[in-house]
Amino acid sequence: MLRGMTAEPSAPELTASVENYLKAIYANQRGGAAATQDIAQRLGVARASVSGMLRRLAEQGLVSHEPHRGASLTDAGRRAALRTLRRHRVIESYLATALGYPWDRVHDEAERLEHAASDELIDRMAAALGEPAADPHGAPIPTREGTVDETVHRSLDDLGVGEQARVVRVSDEDPGMLRYLDELELRPGAEVQIAARAPFGGPITVAVGGVPRLVGPALAAHVLVAPPV
Repeated sequence: MLRGMTAEPSAPELTASVENYLKAIYANQRGGAAATQDIAQRLGVARASVSGMLRRLAEQGLVSHEPHRGASLTDAGRRAALRTLRRHRVIESYLATALGYPWDRVHDEAERLEHAASDELIDRMAAALGEPAADPHGAPIPTREGTVDETVHRSLDDLGVGEQARVVRVSDEDPGMLRYLDELELRPGAEVQIAARAPFGGPITVAVGGVPRLVGPALAAHVLVAPPV
């Protein structure tokens, strides 16, 4: 599902900390308010720090915040969050495609660069890559107009025995996990089928391109899939 927002002609400059909070709230809203604990865990900060920042963001008109109920992005906050996500994901794509960075290293580099890069630089990077729709991990890249694909996908762990699917996205925040997924060839675009599931939370046998692989349920939950092409 595509959702968009008309960009403001002169968006105010935000600090790196504010942009990181807006990204965290966007990632944790899941159709409702983002819980303070989830934001704190994602950013690695104390809940008290989150509560204080949410009050400031509410004063700036970037979030709607109710104590004990969490925070939701306003239209202005959503625009700012998507703008930062676009910078992050275009940078990841450019590092991987143009500079040959492995996919387990681009996230941390993009985290450092996303706050300094101008929108013009990001647009030029995207144009040089042919306007990619997703980053190396399959996360959708917001357009410069603020439109983004927010389709909710099932995880590999949700599939039953015999079901076929196509990997569309994997979690990008753990480099070790990305290296392991690479060894298993579980990358966006891979065709998979559930061959067997061990009982009591045991490993899942996944045929990846016809080759059987053992995948734990916890790892499978980080691999998002769609119906096969």
